[in-house]
Amino acid sequence: MNFMNSSEEIKSRLDIVDVIREYIQLKASGSNFQALCPFHREKTQSFMVSAEKQIWHCFGCNRGGDVISFVMEIEGVSFIEALRMLAPKAGVTLRRQNSQVTSQRNRLLDIMETATNFYYQKLQESSEAEPARKYLKQRGLTEDTISNWQLGYSPNSWDDIINILKQKSYTDREIFQAGLSVKKEGIERYYNRFRGRIMFPINDFNGNVVAFSARVRPDKQETEKLGKYINSPQTMIYNKSLILFGLFKAKMNIKSNDYSIITEGQMDVITAHQHGFKNVVASSGTALTEDQLQRLKRYTKNIYLAFDMDSAGQIAADKGIQEAIKEDLNVRVVILPEGNDPDELIKNNPEEFKQAIAKAKHIMEYYFETKLKDLDISTINGKKEAAARLLPLIAKIKNKIEKNEWIRKLAEELNTDEMLLRESLPQDRQVSSDQSSQDREAHQTEDVWSRRSREEMLSEMLLSLLVKFPAFLEYVIAHLSIDEIFGSENKSFYKKLILYYNSNNIKDVQNELDYNELKRSITSNTISSAENNNQYSQLKLLDKLVILGDKEFYNLTSDQVKKEIINTLKILKVTFIHYRKKEVEKMIAESEKENDSEKVEELMKELKALSDEELLEY
Repeated sequence: MNFMNSSEEIKSRLDIVDVIREYIQLKASGSNFQALCPFHREKTQSFMVSAEKQIWHCFGCNRGGDVISFVMEIEGVSFIEALRMLAPKAGVTLRRQNSQVTSQRNRLLDIMETATNFYYQKLQESSEAEPARKYLKQRGLTEDTISNWQLGYSPNSWDDIINILKQKSYTDREIFQAGLSVKKEGIERYYNRFRGRIMFPINDFNGNVVAFSARVRPDKQETEKLGKYINSPQTMIYNKSLILFGLFKAKMNIKSNDYSIITEGQMDVITAHQHGFKNVVASSGTALTEDQLQRLKRYTKNIYLAFDMDSAGQIAADKGIQEAIKEDLNVRVVILPEGNDPDELIKNNPEEFKQAIAKAKHIMEYYFETKLKDLDISTINGKKEAAARLLPLIAKIKNKIEKNEWIRKLAEELNTDEMLLRESLPQDRQVSSDQSSQDREAHQTEDVWSRRSREEMLSEMLLSLLVKFPAFLEYVIAHLSIDEIFGSENKSFYKKLILYYNSNNIKDVQNELDYNELKRSITSNTISSAENNNQYSQLKLLDKLVILGDKEFYNLTSDQVKKEIINTLKILKVTFIHYRKKEVEKMIAESEKENDSEKVEELMKELKALSDEELLEY
């Protein structure tokens, strides 16, 4: 079984409505369902799902497709990753690709899954794990939380997990590549990396366990030489700069709340989720990276940094803020009571943590307080140092209005000339006249596109009517040429529709066109190699037209449909004549310059014919 066959099996077993409902709230609308689009901000519901056709489309952002493409879009994953996420829901076993790299990666993921189950079982049952169970209970974690996060315990053994994995036909090398073993120097022998520790599984973006953070057992903390925590090394499946702990569980809550809280440690996240703060993730004690922030931006542009307010926490916050500013994120800093970390505060007083979030400071407010507090800004040296500390940070702000406000505030604080600060800000240059010209040109292009898009929308409306009411196909084909359809994709689809109509002899069809037959026709009947390469966009357009027909023309009578088609045909024909007349007039002027009288005469005849036809239409 290859992945394409697996995708069809997955789609056949899953109901797209059930899958999408796991992410957003759907409401019945005629024979379909609708919702606010999860992919762009909107106030009116443009997102539609067809249960019958098992497709979706948003008329606001123009995204659409099947259940797999929906998961790809909302999770920000590849086709293969979407299959891997959907396969368990559908009860489908994915066979690995022939690719050696993919096969190796999947084997490592399977190793980590086996290890996670083993460590979890040991935490639950092993007498050796009693101090670990007692510790987690003292930290306030419930059994449901421990199970939900699959926390575990690695026995104080040199080879137990290695032996279990080798019994399942995994090699020493594979176990080592997964980061679970350490190679003894000088000889080809391996031993367990994690021994006598509480295990915190680290999941990737798709929920696969890719690493562990292992805490020493509390009763062994004083004698442990390797440190309080040891973590998995960088592997083929684990890149710590890409991972935010808890993001797999938090991402949809982040999207619905439109903000994320970032902490430093795993316990911060787990405790937060247990107490209802389910939009919390952790940077795992390191500075935020560009890749991590890019992942977060898929769900929100608003982040709250809730780091410990000791020196290490402030440094982490500082680096994270600067990286977030570069990513044009809206950042606030949560100021925690002195001596508290998020885990302790949430556990002891969740309401106080909630209030700290509500009082979170804007990044620049935080910077103004922390960067200026040790300076005497009444002195020249103090002013110079303040500007040196804050101007580079203000310069990173992309929004010009926001940047302007903070420059103004700094000028007030330092009691200095605002223009002097602007001159010291290299990124705050005046836009050049060339750039202004480009902006005007872009604006003009946008206006032209807006005018053109109305005709394309009308063309789409007509095509959706024909898909839903094919009895009118013969009439439209007889009265509307391909040239009179606007939009290259619409023209291509109209050609496909004509071919389908002619090859299937559907003149007497009164019901909707057979969706699957039309899909096959689109992929088999090609007009040109270019269109052959554009089959995907044509299939996507078909889905859009199907849902558009259900959305706009639900329960129309035959007379209403006929009236709608006639009105649309008239507008399209008149618009085409208008544009064609402009083209012909331009061609006449060019031919006159070249003294091509024969060409001028030919074009004048076409212009007259167009004018006569225009009068008839009016």
